[in-house]
Amino acid sequence: MLRYIAFADELSAWFGKVFAWSVVIMTLGVSYEVVVRYLFSAPTAWAFDLSYMLYGTMFMMAGAYTLSRDGHVRGDFIYRLWRPRVQAAVELVLYIIFFFPGVTALILAGWKYAARSFRYLEVSSNSPAGIPIFQFKAVIMAAGILLFVQGIAQVFRCVVCLRTGTWPRAAEDVEETEKVLMEAKTLDVLHHGSEAVDLPFLHPDNHPDNRPDRDGEDR
Repeated sequence: MLRYIAFADELSAWFGKVFAWSVVIMTLGVSYEVVVRYLFSAPTAWAFDLSYMLYGTMFMMAGAYTLSRDGHVRGDFIYRLWRPRVQAAVELVLYIIFFFPGVTALILAGWKYAARSFRYLEVSSNSPAGIPIFQFKAVIMAAGILLFVQGIAQVFRCVVCLRTGTWPRAAEDVEETEKVLMEAKTLDVLHHGSEAVDLPFLHPDNHPDNRPDRDGEDR
């Protein structure tokens, strides 16, 4: 189980990080559109199609990666109070009842849309440029397959937690800057808060009753 979890996590991370570069291409395309539209009054016919296809691709293909890092939105105001075994049992039931049927439907629907789109080489109807979008429809099915593969790994995580009482440790990954800074600040406070502080006025030799008079004699 642990080997499969590691394999699925690495696979999801690879696809997620590769398709994350879509945001760079999208940013360059939108920036170019803004410049030529407002400075040269020459808007492009492809910028809108490029932006929504790249954003949609990045969003879909990063779904499994986000799932592997437990990054999806969760109403955890009750969940976080449960013991790990209770969390694992609830998640296991939810994966079986909701996740896998939903992802299976996504794969089947994606296959249907992609096959029909490839059949007549569908192009975008949002612009006169006729941008091909049949390859974009295939992303739906690909994202569903990745989610299914990662979902099996999440089920294995639940099983391991039910057996051991602890969640398997996730792979090390990048974190948001805000989270890193907050963790560093917390560790710094805990580190300094746990050390004994030697205040000068608390030292016996510095107590007012033990200080020598101005003439050098003890009080």
